[in-house]
Amino acid sequence: MRLTVGQAVVRFLAAQHGERDGVRRRLFGGCFGIFGHGNVAGIGQALAEYADEYPEFRYFQARNEQAMVHTAVGYARMHDRLRMLACTTSIGPGATNMVTGAALATINRLPVLLLPGDVFATRRANPVLQELEDPRSYDVSVNDCLKPVSAFWDRINRPEQLPSALLAAMRVLTDPAATGAVTLALPQDVQAEAHDWPEELFAERTWHIPRPVPEPDALRRAVDVLRGARRPLIVAGGGVIYSDACAELAAFAEATGIPVAETQAGKGALPWRHPCAVGAVGATGTTAANALARRADVVLGIGTRYSDFTTASHSLFADPGVRFVNVNVTGFDAAKLGGEMLVADAREGLKALRGELAGHRVSDAYQAEVAELVAAWNATVDRAYALGHGPVPAQSEVIGAVNAAAGPRDVVVCAAGSMPGDLHKLWRPAGPRTYHVEYGYSCMGYEVAGGLGVKLAAPDREVFVLVGDGSYLMMAQELVTAVAEGVKLVVVLVQNHGFASIGGLSEQVGAQRFGTRYRYRDDSGRLEGDVLPVDLAANAASLGAHVVRATTVEELRDALEQAKAASHTTVVHIETDPLVSAPDSEAWWDVPVAEVSELEATRQARARYEKEQQAQRRYLGT
Repeated sequence: MRLTVGQAVVRFLAAQHGERDGVRRRLFGGCFGIFGHGNVAGIGQALAEYADEYPEFRYFQARNEQAMVHTAVGYARMHDRLRMLACTTSIGPGATNMVTGAALATINRLPVLLLPGDVFATRRANPVLQELEDPRSYDVSVNDCLKPVSAFWDRINRPEQLPSALLAAMRVLTDPAATGAVTLALPQDVQAEAHDWPEELFAERTWHIPRPVPEPDALRRAVDVLRGARRPLIVAGGGVIYSDACAELAAFAEATGIPVAETQAGKGALPWRHPCAVGAVGATGTTAANALARRADVVLGIGTRYSDFTTASHSLFADPGVRFVNVNVTGFDAAKLGGEMLVADAREGLKALRGELAGHRVSDAYQAEVAELVAAWNATVDRAYALGHGPVPAQSEVIGAVNAAAGPRDVVVCAAGSMPGDLHKLWRPAGPRTYHVEYGYSCMGYEVAGGLGVKLAAPDREVFVLVGDGSYLMMAQELVTAVAEGVKLVVVLVQNHGFASIGGLSEQVGAQRFGTRYRYRDDSGRLEGDVLPVDLAANAASLGAHVVRATTVEELRDALEQAKAASHTTVVHIETDPLVSAPDSEAWWDVPVAEVSELEATRQARARYEKEQQAQRRYLGT
């Protein structure tokens, strides 16, 4: 079969399927792309040629290369890593624009296939437009920037190299323990080069997604630790949701009475009303979960990578003899905090643990304590939702209004700024796949693009994108893509005239909110003048979205109902007070403070920092 490399790539991807638990599905939902001289004659030509033959492998036109990777990440996460998208770019800035998106995908362990164009493999026209010339080697291009942020990376310098590279890419994309961004750099001359391919390369192929089961001795060791616990706590991470283990988690928690705290990625693993659910844990956690974490003697981590927010920078789990049992599909995460390793799929690990712990339960007194702590936190959330702050509302009130407007299957999307921390504490999820906050990379600008990916994956759900003005200004142009595709989003644009989250952090470390407000430069040379007359609502309207302006919580509620009833993307604009904080998590996050300073605020912050540092632990597992 004589095809170009570009044509071979498209035909191969269109034939790939995945299977888990007997359910077979197409792996790729299509390809996002922006064309230039580095890919228009290769991948671009192939997508055009096969548009009718492979309608299920749809081309989507993006507006920014970083954003299209974010969209692919949102799509893959909503599909529990069982379906994915490809992204193609030209060489040069198109390719390097994807680096941030690739880092986000790999950090969050979410599969996306990147197909950046590259310079001429033959070097016959070097240096080509946008080529980085490295005097040390002609074999270096800007695509090498993608190596450290990719789970797999290869450059196809000859057509003969393509089959093995494609198979290796699929192996990594479909491996829950190894997945992330996969990059196949495609020199532009090679993309257009013809080659005689074996027909079996394009036959339908099914990749089986594994569910590793626990090793018997490891299971025995984990059970011994859990049976000895008096105050155990479960920390549920994203792996619970990706492995479709939420029902098994509920059954395990109900059988043992062990309370369940959640990371950002794991939030929604249990409905917030479940009697074992204690909410968010860590630096942005609930007081209920964090109080239990401080006194826990055994922590059962399931599908979590234990980020510094989850552990409150290794200061949260304070019991002198605390031990960890970690169920994770990868040994890299299962080994963290000196834990007893149970390398297994989350669902299979929980099922095995429940069988071995049959009849074992925590004490009635512990369960009563859990219920009391949760009730107190729920009352705190109720007050935050109904704060009645003026003249503009607090962010917690906006979150409460959106939470009330969202149905039980609807999805909230966020990524950066002060909003993710507040959502982690305050949002009340009805169940899994309803809470989508990207907090592995916490990338400003993810929100609109990621929301688009969520909606493409779940068109039957309302998707509420919560985005602050700082993130919106970073990357809002995929509103145009949503409008062009007829994909409806409800975007709640929160205007607080600056970097509210970093403003608060700046104050915490004694930097006095320097450089965090959006202001004119004043006569003293500082950016402390009047508020900039930036109209983000007008900007959203210019990108094709319908816009509703709200000034009060009551108007916000009305606007959200209008947006839900609409058939097109709607942006709801509301201003909030950045100086009103959400309820305190009573946990710490390690951000270093200047050790010496002439500023009194900095010296005070340093003293607080050194005091908090004393609570940090190494968790060596002894």
